[in-house]
Amino acid sequence: MTQSVRRRRRLRTTMSGVATAALLSAAIVTTPSFAADEELILNGGFEDGTAHWFVNDGNATDAGELSITADASAGSSAALTTDRATTGSGPMQDLSGKVQAGETYELSARLKYDDEASPTTKQFFATMHYGGGSYTNLVDTVATNGEWATIEGTFTIPTTQDVSTARLFFETPWTADPAADPATHLMNFVLDEVSVVGAEPPPPASTTIEVVGKNPGEHNPLISHKFGADAFGFVDDGRVYLYLTNDTQSYDPDPATGVSSQINYGDINQLTVISSEDLVNWTDHGEIQVAGPDGVAPFTNNSWAPGMAKKVVDGEEKYFLYYANGGGSSNVITGESPLGPWTSERDSLLIDGSTPGAEDVAWKFDPAPFVDVDGSPYLYFGGGPASTDMPDEERYNNPKNLRVIGLGDDMVSTEGTAEVVDAPVAFEAAHVFEREGLYYLSYSSHFGGPDFGGSQTPAPGYPGGGQIGYMISDDPTSFPREKYAGVLFPNQSQFFGAGTGGNNHQSVFELDGTYYMTYHAPTLNKRITGNSTQGFRSPHIQELSFREDGTIEQVVGDYAGPDQVQDFDPYRAVEAETFGWQQGLATAKVTDGSAEFGAGAPNLVVEDVDAGDWSALSSVDFGESGAAEITARVRPLVEGARIEVRLDGRDGPLVGTVAVDGPVGEWTEVDAALDGAVGVHDVYLTYQGPSGEDLLEADWWRFSEAVAPEPEVAVTVDVSAQCVGVNARLVVDVVNGEDAPVAVDVSTAYGTKHHPHLKAGGSMSRPFAAHSRALDAGSVSVTVEARDAVGVIDAAYGSVTCG
Repeated sequence: MTQSVRRRRRLRTTMSGVATAALLSAAIVTTPSFAADEELILNGGFEDGTAHWFVNDGNATDAGELSITADASAGSSAALTTDRATTGSGPMQDLSGKVQAGETYELSARLKYDDEASPTTKQFFATMHYGGGSYTNLVDTVATNGEWATIEGTFTIPTTQDVSTARLFFETPWTADPAADPATHLMNFVLDEVSVVGAEPPPPASTTIEVVGKNPGEHNPLISHKFGADAFGFVDDGRVYLYLTNDTQSYDPDPATGVSSQINYGDINQLTVISSEDLVNWTDHGEIQVAGPDGVAPFTNNSWAPGMAKKVVDGEEKYFLYYANGGGSSNVITGESPLGPWTSERDSLLIDGSTPGAEDVAWKFDPAPFVDVDGSPYLYFGGGPASTDMPDEERYNNPKNLRVIGLGDDMVSTEGTAEVVDAPVAFEAAHVFEREGLYYLSYSSHFGGPDFGGSQTPAPGYPGGGQIGYMISDDPTSFPREKYAGVLFPNQSQFFGAGTGGNNHQSVFELDGTYYMTYHAPTLNKRITGNSTQGFRSPHIQELSFREDGTIEQVVGDYAGPDQVQDFDPYRAVEAETFGWQQGLATAKVTDGSAEFGAGAPNLVVEDVDAGDWSALSSVDFGESGAAEITARVRPLVEGARIEVRLDGRDGPLVGTVAVDGPVGEWTEVDAALDGAVGVHDVYLTYQGPSGEDLLEADWWRFSEAVAPEPEVAVTVDVSAQCVGVNARLVVDVVNGEDAPVAVDVSTAYGTKHHPHLKAGGSMSRPFAAHSRALDAGSVSVTVEARDAVGVIDAAYGSVTCG
């Protein structure tokens, strides 16, 4: 086996079939373990046309045509390669993610060339392209003109080989100028019956975060099972929704080290949604596929830095989700609720280079909507390098790179010309909210450098690099530099230390009269990998405090986060993907509707549940009666799994154990009795079962409240059926054994009596005439009201016949 590196001059060492066989045999000796038997090639017989195949395009000069021919070695079809531009221009299939370093594979194929002008024999290679200039000849054969030849052998991928890219193709030996003699070097050839057998494709690296990323008692970061950045806070019907850039989409931890490569923003075309009623326990609503070929708006490529607004349009309440389509433009999609479903009312971008007033804005992104109290809608956007037409000092201190523009009443169009927001040292992330008639615009400041006039010191009072500054105006469209009010939030690294710096992105929302600021920091990333983080950010919240003059106290970031604004209600269907804290769990979207949010809302389940994993909810209020039972909808994956319900800690008091004993692989409801779940507690659900196994998936759970026993009342009732001459009657005797008066209501088939004040220790006797000689057996109902308690006593009597 020969491994070579292709550069602009494609030098390659060729070899004879004898040498190849010897080297392959040596490889087998040094790597005695053979991979499991698994076919890795798709459509190797070309019976599905050219599906999964294409002409090698590893170099700019590679080119050719791939078609189907009936001249097949077996079956009805084979692949014909014509018009080859290079010796490497042959049929290729991508095996990335299928082959593994250190494994041995068997390769076979049939091929043929048939051209009178070509040589009598010709060597062919099966070659792997590992990306860049790394190519390895795997197996070769010498074919005879006009005859089918078999290429077969084994190959071992070196343990040191990077297989993140692995593309198999078939070619003839490299030569410097193949076009000088195309019949010898660029002949057409047919390929059929391709097979690569070896180890089954490795499972994808787990993205489940196994560390405790949010310590019990902490309220920041908000979630610890995934990442999310650029949080936009939006309150609807008392619930806070956060819309996030889906940083998790680029997370690819190495299976050995657990460390991911740096975040790649170009991969992100989804937005993540979480929500909470109390700012501590957050429900994961999953991702919205916004952009890309399968997105709601397929004419966009990315989705970053979302913004949300609600408005009544043509009598219909609608929700509008704005997002950055990379750095150069912004767009909007429309929802029926804060959770969708989502549609695109546009087939082109909302903000781009043609937007009036935005022509000179370098980055037309970070769209933040704002609907004023009078119903007027606006959109704030922009950022990036300042215009080179400005003096350097102006480029640094007042880059004029942010804009505000009016939105149409439909919320999916703009009106008029974008106006300049002259925010000092501005970089990006403009956001506006209103309070007591004043408009607050916050933004992220830049770090200087060539894009902003070189290395400088900001003007006195202006923000430093990577801070959140803010302005105050009495007009939502007018923010001259004189309206600058100060630094709202210093750089997050000041609070969370090494590895957490960089630019930020904030929003402000109001809940029940209190204002909160969102921001992000790579705190979860730091807890996974230490002080060297890879750019994966997590959402945080801090409460805002205002001075009497309307300015804002500078915000201090911390892990404590916001106070919980209300206790958690457990007596309802609660999505299992609702976490105050957790460890080792992941979530996945399913097609079923949500038990808590309705059939039209997205639904997730908790997955990757291993023995010892757990989730917890903060300040769950079971009330004075307490919870009698827990019910959960789960899908058991093994036998013997169970869920422990504990209070106030992973090892806290055990109040119940749910045996997950439904049919393996089927969704079922399981329940368990509880003892001691009374009052307000943090509640831990700890998963137990066979180690090394995925135990279950969980959809939702619900607690059932214990029924309070009816209060005992020390009142006795005696009923007798009697004869008075030839007439029958009932006699009801009531004795009050309470130490206070009671009210008594007697109800019989023959009338009722009310005694409003039967004294302590007193008694009453009431007859009820039957107006007949016979009286059938029955019962009397006596309602007794004593202090704040009400009791009902049913007393039976027998039959009687008189005269």
